[in-house]
Amino acid sequence: MDYLKEYQKWLDSGVLTAEEHAELEAIKDDPKEIEGRFYGPLEFGTAGLRGTMAMGLHHMNIYVVRHATQGFANVICAEGEKAKERGVAIAMDCRLHGMEFARAAAEVCAAAGIKVRIFDALRPTPELSFAVRHYGCQAGINVTASHNPKEYNGYKVYWEDGAQLPPQHADAIAKELEKIDIFTGVKTMPYDEAVKAGLITVIGQETDEAFLKEVMAMTVDANAIPAVADSFKLVYTPFHGCGHKLVPEALKRAGVKHLLCEPQQMVIDGNFPTVKSPNPENPEGFYLAIDLAKANDVDFILGTDPDSDRVGIMVRDKDGEYKVMTGNQTGVVLLDYLLGAMERTGKLPKNPVALKTIVTTEMAKAVAHSHGAQCYDTFTGFKFIAEKKNALEESGEGKVVFSYEESYGYMLGDFVRDKDAVTASLLLTEMAAYYYAKGMTVLDAYQALCEKHGFYGEKTHNLVMPGLDGLADMAKLMKELREAPPAEIAGVKVLQFKDYADGSVVECATGAKTTMELSGSNVLRFELEDGTSVIVRPSGTEPKIKVYVLTKGADPAGRDANIKKYGEWVDTLKK
Repeated sequence: MDYLKEYQKWLDSGVLTAEEHAELEAIKDDPKEIEGRFYGPLEFGTAGLRGTMAMGLHHMNIYVVRHATQGFANVICAEGEKAKERGVAIAMDCRLHGMEFARAAAEVCAAAGIKVRIFDALRPTPELSFAVRHYGCQAGINVTASHNPKEYNGYKVYWEDGAQLPPQHADAIAKELEKIDIFTGVKTMPYDEAVKAGLITVIGQETDEAFLKEVMAMTVDANAIPAVADSFKLVYTPFHGCGHKLVPEALKRAGVKHLLCEPQQMVIDGNFPTVKSPNPENPEGFYLAIDLAKANDVDFILGTDPDSDRVGIMVRDKDGEYKVMTGNQTGVVLLDYLLGAMERTGKLPKNPVALKTIVTTEMAKAVAHSHGAQCYDTFTGFKFIAEKKNALEESGEGKVVFSYEESYGYMLGDFVRDKDAVTASLLLTEMAAYYYAKGMTVLDAYQALCEKHGFYGEKTHNLVMPGLDGLADMAKLMKELREAPPAEIAGVKVLQFKDYADGSVVECATGAKTTMELSGSNVLRFELEDGTSVIVRPSGTEPKIKVYVLTKGADPAGRDANIKKYGEWVDTLKK
C-alpha cells in the first residue's frame, strides 16, 4: 500500500470533521508518522481489531469501525434473511469513544437491514456473550480493548454461540474488507431513524437480570458465604470499568455483608486516572484497594479489568503483606475448590472436564486428575476453549465444569462462551469464605495444593517489539527458532520440539517426527529434560512475543531457581 497516497485520500475524503482533518494536517511533515498510520489497515483477526485511538488506517477511529462493521454485515447478510432478523447484539466498555463506536456499528448494521440490540450503557464482556445466546442473535459486537492502556480501543466480534468469531468467519470478513472502500463503500442509517424503523432496540436492566439469574445459579455451596457473613470481609475494585455494577450486586445477592468497594476506582472513567495500567495482572494497580483492606482488616481483595472479563485477587499472608496470586495459582485453587465442593454437594457431573490453554500451568492436570476429572489443552483464546467445550459436550465425552487461562480469564457454566469475571468473582468469593470458615486464606489453600502435587512455577516474559521494525523482528525471531531450534536451553537438554503451526512433534535425540492433535497456530514449544516447558508465541493483540516458562521444583527453592535460570535465557532472545 502507498501510505502517502492513502494519507492524501483521507485528507481529500470530504467526510472528516475539522478536528480530524487538523489532526492529519499536523503530521504532514512527519513521513515516519504518516507511514505508521497509513502503511496498512489494522489486521482483522479472530479477536477482531485492537489499536490506539487516532486518525489513520492503522488506528481505532470511527471510520475504521464503520469499515469493519460493513465487512461483518456483509458476512451476516450472506447467511440469509433469517440471520438478519436474528440480528446482532452490541455492547461497549468504559473506553473513550466507546458509545460513539458502538452506535456507529449499529448504524451500519441497520443500513444493511440487520436488526440490532444495543446496550444502553457499558456492560461486562460476558454479558455481551450471554446476550447473543439469550436473544438468539446471529452475531455480536463488543467495543472494548479489555485491559490495554487508556490509549487503546478495540472491536471484538462474536458468532451465534456467543464465542468470539471462528477463524473461517474472521477470514471471510478480512476478504470483504479488501473489497470495501473505507469511505465510499460503507452504508449507514441515522441512529434515531433506525430506532423508529424498529431496526435498533435498546436493551438494559432486563438483560442484566436475566444474566444475573444465570450467574447466581452457578453457586456451588450456597451456605459457604452466609455461614461467615457476619465477619467475612472483602475489598473490590473494578479499575474504573464495567464490573462496578454487576459484581457487587452478585456478591450481595450471595450473602456478602461486608463488601468494601474502592471508591475512587468505582468511578467510570476511560482515562483510568488512578492507574498506569487497568490490568489486574499488574499488582501496582491494587495500591488503593490494599490501603482500604489494611484500614479495615481485610484478607481478600478482588479486582476486575475494564471490560470485566478478567479478575485478579490479592490475599494477605501471615506477615500481613498482601500477595498477588497469579492467574495460574488462582485457577488451580479454584478448580480444586469447585471439584471438591461439587463432590460434597452431590453436584459433580458424570465425566467432569477442566479446560486450559497450552500456556497455562500443568498443575491443573494434577489437580483435575486427583478428583477423577479430565483436563484438556486448547490454543490460547476463549474461542478455542468454547470450541472444545462444545465438541466434548455435544459428543457426550464429558461435561466441562471449569475453563481457564493463565492471564486471569475464567469461564463457568453454559450461558457464556467467553471469559467471565462476574461469575468468577462470585465463586472466588465463595471459595474465600469456605476457607475463611476453616481459619485459612486462599493463599493457604494454594500452599496445601503445592505440598500435595508439587511446587509448580510459571513466568511469562514479554519481548516488546513496537512499530514496523518490531513486526519484522517478531517474524525473524519465530523463523529462527522454528528453523534452528536450540538443542539446549539454559544448559538443559531439549527432548522434544513442538510446532503448533503444523502440529509436528520432533524427538530431538533421534529426529523422529509425529503429529499432535492441535495445529494451525504460530506457537513453538520446547520440552526439556527436567520437565520444564518453554513456549514462544506472538501476541494476538499487542506488538510483542510472549515466552512462557512452565516448570516444577522439588521444593520452592528449586522452583524459583528454575524460573530465574530460564528467565535469563529468555533475556538472550532480546539481543
